[in-house]
Amino acid sequence: MSTNLLSPPRFTDPTVFGRVAVLMGGTSSEREVSLDSGRNVLDALRAHGVDAHAVDGIPALAEALLARKFDRVFNILHGQRGGGEDGVVQGLMDALGVPYTGSDVLGSALAMDKIRTKQVWLSLGLPTPRYVRIARGADASSVHAAARSLGLPVIVKPSSEGSSVGVSRVLDEAGLDDAVELAARYPGELLMEQMVVGDELTVGILGDVALPSIRIVPKGEWYDYNAKYIAEDTQYLCPGLAGEDELRLGELALAAFRAAGCSGWGRVDVMRSRTTGAPYLLEVNTAPGMTSHSLVPKAARQVGVEFEELCWRILEQTVADTEGGAAA
Repeated sequence: MSTNLLSPPRFTDPTVFGRVAVLMGGTSSEREVSLDSGRNVLDALRAHGVDAHAVDGIPALAEALLARKFDRVFNILHGQRGGGEDGVVQGLMDALGVPYTGSDVLGSALAMDKIRTKQVWLSLGLPTPRYVRIARGADASSVHAAARSLGLPVIVKPSSEGSSVGVSRVLDEAGLDDAVELAARYPGELLMEQMVVGDELTVGILGDVALPSIRIVPKGEWYDYNAKYIAEDTQYLCPGLAGEDELRLGELALAAFRAAGCSGWGRVDVMRSRTTGAPYLLEVNTAPGMTSHSLVPKAARQVGVEFEELCWRILEQTVADTEGGAAA
């Protein structure tokens, strides 16, 4: 497949970006993944001559920006509460007038909260699995009643974590209490949703383009943290679907991304029912991983965009049309 879905890069001169902070690490549960992603992005930008520098966490970024050390930020923090996906660091950068990659305050905050994202999708008629919000400290009887109302099997997870942190597949009521206990170790509300049995797919978004979908085939029963970041036997089939099914999935992913107020780049995760073929939206990731196992780089490669160019294209999104002048 060619790059005809994408316009050519806008710039060829790396000086148009000025001095760039690659924001990584932080204090969320996804710190190690973010550090891995950040090192890869830093190397890619430097390979293209960008004056890029690592910054670990939001306090260090705030200090650097107040000292006017950077012209823009490539945000590759993951997660909330010290991660950079919940709108907090976006608000800081907006207040200081510093351009940054990815979604703005609203898109970041909304997409970080899976429950509110689902509410927005449902209000617009976009498909997502049935769910119940589980309040922190909810008694066991209400949890079991929620599972019965949805119909087992269900997924139990924190509403505002990523990378499959705190997620459990619950096949029968005997596993509910342990699943809730695990999810409750993380801040925020808990989400219980109907488990869709079928294919797990993800669609990368780059600007206004849905990249080819990826169908994820883990060796184990499901795509957990180990399968995402450690195992070498997970299969990634790209494109994940064919023909009209692939086109419709891309359209759905773009609609879901925009509905959540997201912009720039990201990834939309979807389950496709094995029995009906119907897609169900799971979540939006506004700062996807950029590790050796990550999915957006795999999808970009399918349209001829290698990792270094992908990082360049994402950084280009921070440059307004009135800036620069070193157009390609």
